[in-house]
Amino acid sequence: MDKRKVQTVDTNKIPWEMLDVPELNAKIPQKVCVVDDDTGMAVVKVCYKAGFTNVSHWHNCAHGMYVLDGILVTSAGSFGPGSFVWFPEGTTMTHGAQSDNDVTFLFITNKPFDMHYTHLEGGPPQD
Repeated sequence: MDKRKVQTVDTNKIPWEMLDVPELNAKIPQKVCVVDDDTGMAVVKVCYKAGFTNVSHWHNCAHGMYVLDGILVTSAGSFGPGSFVWFPEGTTMTHGAQSDNDVTFLFITNKPFDMHYTHLEGGPPQD
């Protein structure tokens, strides 16, 4: 990424890529908007299909989810379009879509993305 140039992405025109999540035997549609090579910060448009839940997990990165369409169902509550939900590093969480509607959101990380499922690894390290 050339930091001296304005970057643009028309997410209406680029195809969905499938993020493989073998731990859940799932594929999650996504469109990468930007990833900063220096910090690992990323912005990705994501769609959870109706009924999908990303079960109990945590990340070494903080991340936010800005809801574009549908209802995001999380361990912190349910949030509709225009809502922004921020999860601090190490927070154990779940999030997904309602059973009858997809949810589309921007997924924003503060550093490189990782995922740790509590059913496989337990919770995040304690300070």
